[in-house]
Amino acid sequence: MSPAGRAAAPRTPGADLPEHPDALWRNPEPKRSYDVVVVGGGGHGLATAHYLVKNHGITNIAVLEKGWLAGGNMARNTTLIRSNYLWDASAAIYEHSLKLWEGLEEDLGYPILFSQRGVLNLAHTLQDVRDSVRRVEANTLNGIDAEWVDAEEVAKLCPIVNTSSDIRYPVLGATYQPRAGIAKHDYVGWGFARRIDEAGVDIIQGCEVTGFVRDGDRVTGVKTTRGDIACGTVALAAAGSTSVLTDMLGIRVPIQSHPLQALVSELLEPVHPTIVMSNQVHVYVSQAHKGELVMGAGVDSYNGYGQRGAFHVIERQMAAAVELFPVFARAHLLRTWAGVVDTTPDASPIVGRTPYENVFLNCGWGTGGFKATPGLGWVFADTIANGEPHPYAAPFSLDRFTTGRLVDEHGAAAVAH
Repeated sequence: MSPAGRAAAPRTPGADLPEHPDALWRNPEPKRSYDVVVVGGGGHGLATAHYLVKNHGITNIAVLEKGWLAGGNMARNTTLIRSNYLWDASAAIYEHSLKLWEGLEEDLGYPILFSQRGVLNLAHTLQDVRDSVRRVEANTLNGIDAEWVDAEEVAKLCPIVNTSSDIRYPVLGATYQPRAGIAKHDYVGWGFARRIDEAGVDIIQGCEVTGFVRDGDRVTGVKTTRGDIACGTVALAAAGSTSVLTDMLGIRVPIQSHPLQALVSELLEPVHPTIVMSNQVHVYVSQAHKGELVMGAGVDSYNGYGQRGAFHVIERQMAAAVELFPVFARAHLLRTWAGVVDTTPDASPIVGRTPYENVFLNCGWGTGGFKATPGLGWVFADTIANGEPHPYAAPFSLDRFTTGRLVDEHGAAAVAH
């Protein structure tokens, strides 16, 4: 009750997000209708809006976010960017994305701290070696920078890795992609938001989708906690919450949502020059711009939407990190967090059309969503604007789960990355 003994007036969603003359983007009230409504204000939703504006001249767009902008997986990932995937379809879209990352700071006119420090994927068994060499050869055929390096070269590229032969899983070598790197995830979200806001796109925070208005095989409007919004086209880019939305539309999508944890240490002096991943020991480690170690592993096995994970997963990540990097044995864990990732049976995304004429779907990126941000935005925008899948999106259609044309990337996506 208020001091006067009366109930307080209901708070308008987004009302606690004040306008400021130096704000990077507006906080507008939703209009009654838009040409395109993008559901999901994370990296993929923002990038899709950006390329709809830049490449196709579509500006009457609303990006709806149930929480705050880029507050989901965009703020809860480990920032690794690479393109050395095995299959042609995966390599094509991730390499397209990496090339866009290389010019993204100039495109957005905003610093994103993109640092191309390279990534090592360690091999610990003979089967690891065979699989790794196969992937390097496939990458080379696709024009992607990749090479096989032996244990001595691993030690030169990253001297703090334990390359002793007297450990549980000795390092036999690694794949190496020099152009891989990291970027500051918050800055990436803010850069996209600033650019699309300048173009007139409405970013509407505190706006949860609660249903859809349908007319036959078309969706004519979106029901939200801030009122109904009419639309010409709907683009779903809600990551782990996608199945909640598709259930409202009666579309069955083969995804499961899992927590994916990450850890960061206290601030340390710069000692880790690259990114090191190990599927066998099951951890990967990089060092952020400020100096903290960023560590990740696999998803928690249970399904859930909670942005936290189980302690035993954290314990295994830390044990694996100390095994690979004895120098970190006395480092202190500073904080942990989790994103909600959407995984498909073949560990590849779903991008393209749905049974509804004007509803387009982007989901299932699992642990690889951040690195795909600009590439997916470009490809998804093209698919929406033209009504047909972009060539890079075509292999990832929803119907591949009935035709059997799967893109099985479990080997490349077995560890958080």
